[in-house]
Amino acid sequence: MASYDEDISDAEKVYQECHQSGPLSFSDCIPPARMKLCSKIGEGTFGEVFSTINDSNKTVALKIIPVEGSQQVNGEQQKTFGEILHEIIISKELSCLNMKEINKTDGFIGLNNLHCVRGCYPDALLKAWDKFDRQKGSENDRPDFFDDEQLFLILEFEFGGSDLENMNGKLSSLVQAKSVLHQVTAALAVAEQALCFEHRDLHWGNILVKDVKHKHNEFILNGTVHCIETRGVHVNIIDYSLSRLEIDGLTVSCDISNDEELFMGQGDYQFEIYRLMKKENNNCWSTYNPHSNVLWLHYLAEKLLNMKYKNKGQQKTLKNALTSFQSEILSFPSATEALMNCRLFQ
Repeated sequence: MASYDEDISDAEKVYQECHQSGPLSFSDCIPPARMKLCSKIGEGTFGEVFSTINDSNKTVALKIIPVEGSQQVNGEQQKTFGEILHEIIISKELSCLNMKEINKTDGFIGLNNLHCVRGCYPDALLKAWDKFDRQKGSENDRPDFFDDEQLFLILEFEFGGSDLENMNGKLSSLVQAKSVLHQVTAALAVAEQALCFEHRDLHWGNILVKDVKHKHNEFILNGTVHCIETRGVHVNIIDYSLSRLEIDGLTVSCDISNDEELFMGQGDYQFEIYRLMKKENNNCWSTYNPHSNVLWLHYLAEKLLNMKYKNKGQQKTLKNALTSFQSEILSFPSATEALMNCRLFQ
């Protein structure tokens, strides 16, 4: 985590994190050749996600978030520099966990780069936005209303695959589902131990899955090396806009105590989890309550049990094991305890 000079503004802190003295133009950040290759792959209330290639010819994901403007975006106020700083710090800390020695995991999406830019939304990105809207339908406002003074933060992440919601019917079997659950639990456990981390928004749209050839995935928990069978899939956790962690005695968290709308959702177990978290922490979002990670694991188990799989063969034993996991998981105080003691992972 960067140490800031006394009394500098949130804007200056963000520019410091971006290694910039002020905003760049879109073309400085995404050269025209790369801009042409942009394809929209996802969206959230925060903004838009596009894929393109980076200088090393690798596919990357660009998360583009409007900041500090007066116009509402998708019915919400734009994030302030202070709010975006929260996400930058958490993204950096979790991305770095793949290089640690005592608590190490590659279960959080890698952050390659970040920039702050100013200007209208580029035509190439609007074309990509329109194509996504035609093919899949967008719930967001078309981002053509920003003027040339609008600021955006662009976070460049490694490409993590498709989110679990879009993998419904595409995973081979419950064998892969078990690996997904194991990998998510391990990543949360490592982050709990390293950073007193709570994700607080781990719905299936925030779990990315991609095919891999390697058979085992290593992580280190409190100095001990462990292995998980990948079963051909690798998991990356994303989106830390509600997350909480501690670095060097400082707490970085998002205060959602007055966000009434978040706690009023209906129709999916996801919305019940927000209410359960609020009940457990007495609506105090700076304190550490790792049981919130356990609540999301309970939610994830339910999603995996109800998903469709390509291989409809004999899966009764695994289905029973996942059902047992779901019935016992809530009794653990943290993802760490669940990882070490749940029968499914032994």
